[in-house]
Amino acid sequence: MKKNDSIALIGGGPAALFVFKHVLSENKYPQKIFIFEKNSRLGAGMPYSTCGSNKEHVANVSANELPDLYESFSDYLQRKHIHDYPGFMISRKFNEYQVIPRLLLGDYLEEQFRNYINKAIRAGIKVIVCTETKVLNIIKKADQEEFSIITDRENTVVGKVIICTGHHWPKRHEEIVKGWYDSPYPPSKFTGQTDFPVAIRGTSLTAVDAVKTLARLNGEFVSKNDELEFKIDENSKNFSLTLFSRNSYLPALRFHSEGSSYSEGWIMSPDEIYEYKERHQGFVDLEYVYDRHFKQPLRQRNENFYHKIKDLTIEQFVEKMLSIREELDSFELFKAEYNEARKSISRHESIAWKEVLSAFSYAINYPAKHFSAEDMLRLKKTLHPLISVIIASLPQDSYKEIIALYNAGIIQLVSVGDECHIEPHDDEGGIFHYKDKEGNEKSEHYKLYIDAIGQQPVQFNDFPFQGLRDGGYISSGYLRFNDNRTGYSEYRKNSTDILNLSPENYYLRVDGLNINDNFQALDHYGKATENLFIMSVPLIAGLNPDYSGLDFCDTAGRRVAKAI
Repeated sequence: MKKNDSIALIGGGPAALFVFKHVLSENKYPQKIFIFEKNSRLGAGMPYSTCGSNKEHVANVSANELPDLYESFSDYLQRKHIHDYPGFMISRKFNEYQVIPRLLLGDYLEEQFRNYINKAIRAGIKVIVCTETKVLNIIKKADQEEFSIITDRENTVVGKVIICTGHHWPKRHEEIVKGWYDSPYPPSKFTGQTDFPVAIRGTSLTAVDAVKTLARLNGEFVSKNDELEFKIDENSKNFSLTLFSRNSYLPALRFHSEGSSYSEGWIMSPDEIYEYKERHQGFVDLEYVYDRHFKQPLRQRNENFYHKIKDLTIEQFVEKMLSIREELDSFELFKAEYNEARKSISRHESIAWKEVLSAFSYAINYPAKHFSAEDMLRLKKTLHPLISVIIASLPQDSYKEIIALYNAGIIQLVSVGDECHIEPHDDEGGIFHYKDKEGNEKSEHYKLYIDAIGQQPVQFNDFPFQGLRDGGYISSGYLRFNDNRTGYSEYRKNSTDILNLSPENYYLRVDGLNINDNFQALDHYGKATENLFIMSVPLIAGLNPDYSGLDFCDTAGRRVAKAI
C-alpha cells in the first residue's frame, strides 16, 4: 500500500506559517499540504487580525525582532502605500526599532504565507487551502497510519497532522449575562459608550488591549508636546476603568533590544539536554539552566550588575527585583520605568538584565520538559511572577495612553490578593469580591466586566478533537518528582494535580498536553504518536513556560519540520 505523503496544518495562523516555511527550508517536499483555517485569512491568526485587534493595537515587537521570512518587513513596506497607519511611517521613513501596528503586521504575515505557498507550488507540491473551514474532529484508527480530518465542509485523509490552532478564548457567561465578557476579543464587540465604571481583571497586555478599546469609545487622546491628554466625551462623564490585579504590577515597558538572543543556536540542544540528564539522575536542573541562560549571559552583557546578583539564589534575586515594585505606587513606578526605557531607546542601549531575563524565559521552554516536578513548582512560584511582568514589553505609545487616563483620573489599579472572585450579577455585569489592603471584605458591582488575564491553557478534557483524545493518542502533561518524599508530601496536600502512579513514583500534572522535544504528541504510556505534532499555544502551556511569540513559532516550526 502506498504511503499517504500529505500534511495537514490545522490552523492557518503564524504557527502554521513558520511550519510551512521550515518544511520548505528543510527540503521536505510532500505531495500535498492541506491548510485548514476557520477564518478567511492565512498568516494573521487571532492577534494580528480583526479577531484580536483594532487599528489602535500595536504589537510588542519591532521589525528588527521579527524572525526571517520570505521577504523582510522593510522590503514589504517599500512596495506598499501605508495609508491606514499615518503615525507609523512619517514621510515614508521607516524605523526598524519602532513597534508595528498589529493589523499591519497581520497583512505582512499573510503575504509571506502566500509567498511560501507559491514557492511550494513551484516545487511541485500541491497546496490545498481551506479557509472558512472549521475542523470538527480528527480521527485515527488503531490499525491505520492515516488521519481523517472531519470538517464542516468535507472530510480529508492525510498522513501527518500538525495542530496549529492558536489562541483559544472559551465563553463561560459571555452572551448569556449582559455586560459580562470572558475576553476582550474580538474588540469589535465593544461598540457603545459606557457612562459608568468598568471592571477589568488583569494588568497584562490583554488588559491593555481592553483599556485602549474602551478609552476610544468614551473619549479621545489629544497630543500635547511629547505627551497625551485624555478628553472624556460629554456623554461618558461617569466612565472609569478599574484594573483588578493579584500583585498590583503593571507591565514593564519596551526598551532597546538587540534582537539577537532569540535563536535556536542559543538554546540547549537536545543532545546537550540528554547528556546532562545522564549525569544528573535523569533531570535537567533549574539552577544549571538559570546559570547557563541568565547569569552567564548577564555577566557578558553587564558585569557590574552580574556581581551584584551572582551570589543570590533564584528566590533572592526575584525578591530583590520585585521588592522595588512592591514598595512604590504602581503608576509612579510606571513613570520611572518609562524614563529608563526612553533613555534606552534614544541611546540604543539595552537594559541588560531585562533583555537577558526575557531571553532566558524563551530558552527555558526546551529544557523545561526535562525538569523535575520540584523544579517546575519552583519555577512557577518564584521566577514566573517576575518573568511575566518583564516579558510583557509594553510599547511606549500604550504607556502614554495609560498615563493620560491616569492623569485624567479615569484609571486605577486595585490589588486584590489570591482569594478574590467574581460572579455574574443577576441583571448585568459582575460582582467583584475581594479584600482590600486593610483586609476589609469588599463586594462591588460593575455593569461591565472584562476578564483580561490573558491566554489560559487548555486542559486534556477540553482538547477540541475528541477522536484523538478518545483514541489515546494524546495525554496530559506531567513531570516526575525527583524526591519521593516531596512527591508524597505534595500528594497529601493536592491529590488532584499530584499523581501517585506507583508506590514509589509521584508525578506533577502540568497544564496542557504531553509532548516531546519535537512537539510530537505523547500517548498515555509516554510513547510518541507517529506523525502527530502539536504547536497550538494553549495546548502545550505546561511544558513550555513561555510559549508565545513569533520567535517561539519559528524555533518550534523548525523542530517539527526536521522531525517529519
